[in-house]
Amino acid sequence: MNHSRTRKSIANLLFSLADQILVMAVSLVTRTVFIRVFSVRYLGLNAVFGDVLGLLSLADLGLGTAMNYSFYRPLAEGDERQLAALTHFYQKLYQYIAAFIAVLGTLMIPLLPFVVDVEFSDSRLILYYLFSLVQVVVSYLYCSRMAILSADQKNYISTGIGMAVSVLRMIFQLAAMLYLKSYIAYLAVGAGCSLFKNILASRAAFREYPFIRQRAELSSTEKKGIYRNVGSVFLYKVSSLLLNATDNILISVLVSTVAVGLYSNYLMLQSRLSGFISLLFTSLTASVGNLIVKEGVQRRYEIFQCEQTVSFLICAVAVPCYVVLSGDFVSVWLGEEYMLPGLTVYAMGLNLYLGCVLQPLWSYREATGLYAQTKWVMTVCAVFNIVLSIVLGMWLGTAGILFASSVSRLATYVWYEPRILFRKYFNENVKLYFRQMIRNVILTAGLTICLERIGAGFLAASWNMWFVKAILTGGSCLLVSGVVYGRSEYLALLWRKLKSSLQTS
Repeated sequence: MNHSRTRKSIANLLFSLADQILVMAVSLVTRTVFIRVFSVRYLGLNAVFGDVLGLLSLADLGLGTAMNYSFYRPLAEGDERQLAALTHFYQKLYQYIAAFIAVLGTLMIPLLPFVVDVEFSDSRLILYYLFSLVQVVVSYLYCSRMAILSADQKNYISTGIGMAVSVLRMIFQLAAMLYLKSYIAYLAVGAGCSLFKNILASRAAFREYPFIRQRAELSSTEKKGIYRNVGSVFLYKVSSLLLNATDNILISVLVSTVAVGLYSNYLMLQSRLSGFISLLFTSLTASVGNLIVKEGVQRRYEIFQCEQTVSFLICAVAVPCYVVLSGDFVSVWLGEEYMLPGLTVYAMGLNLYLGCVLQPLWSYREATGLYAQTKWVMTVCAVFNIVLSIVLGMWLGTAGILFASSVSRLATYVWYEPRILFRKYFNENVKLYFRQMIRNVILTAGLTICLERIGAGFLAASWNMWFVKAILTGGSCLLVSGVVYGRSEYLALLWRKLKSSLQTS
């Protein structure tokens, strides 16, 4: 990894870290006021609409990943004409997608009463849904111009814009809730800010790459190649969406929409924590794409092992902390009546673990275009998940639906994708990878169980007590995981790379 790639990755990481901290603060403030002004009914409605509209977003699945992937080589070669042609081509596709989502979303209105069980009049429910739909549609405008920033490892530009817009959105949404007491105004602000962010990021892309304003067209052969790539990624991403964006709908149907509201508080904490974790690896994705184009097999494997060691260390800290601390956090923040049973929290902890430990694999999947070889296994995983979610959901409720997601992953792509990656891109035996993962599972599970049992006797009744418990829990995890992974050769390699990059910057 050369110094330019490393410096850009560090810049992306720092901006993404700041963004996650800001988003966490904004989410806590906004959600607290939201619950006080409205109710848990609206919170559940928000979450269900999020999943329904997430399913509509399958129209673009594969396009964003394929777009970034197609930018890597012309960026490395400085081919401005090709970059301009790709930008215009993808812009047209996104305009079609926005129109398609708007039409399909409108056609789904008759299905709303079947997935929402809280008492709203039909007219209000439809109005709320349409405002949520508008926010999704406008988010697709100008997307292609932002993609070149990401592919060129300049995500920090669009991230900085997003941070500024997040603050504005919080201010206006707080005003909509506290002064207007209007849920519609709250949704309208979200849609307006989404469009404003995309416009600003688009202009930033024009400043960085003025040549993308030029009119250029892809050849029919190039378009066919992109369509094939999009097709492979599309099937994979649709399956991933069915796996990840159906939990709230299933909980609403099998348990209740109010249960979705309670779950969404824990999910917000998990999502923010996952965001902190994933930003480390997504900040490296473009670097990995550049690495795949320019470096050899051994170099690819070394960087993967560096990423994997970091993910193991993070898992051993993040998962026990989430399981031990999330319930107390919700209790102090909102009240004991908003807490979930311990079994549900363990199910969320398992999903958090898989989402963390597989980050390096996903990073290389994005950068290498591995979707074509693994698309069908993800489809099997998604179908299995839906069937298992219904069965376990009827038996264990919310916890069963969440456990189904983990079991489906473990039964399919968790073991299948590494085999393909190691054989095709590393020329290495995958057995070492699985042995490393099993050791990390034992370490993480042991820490979680031990600290959860100890923590059960120390219930935090205030923020001061919660912070003390968090410091003790996090410190214990860091100490143990540091002893286990501190002497790793790949962690030492990573430190040398970072030190060398900082010294030459």
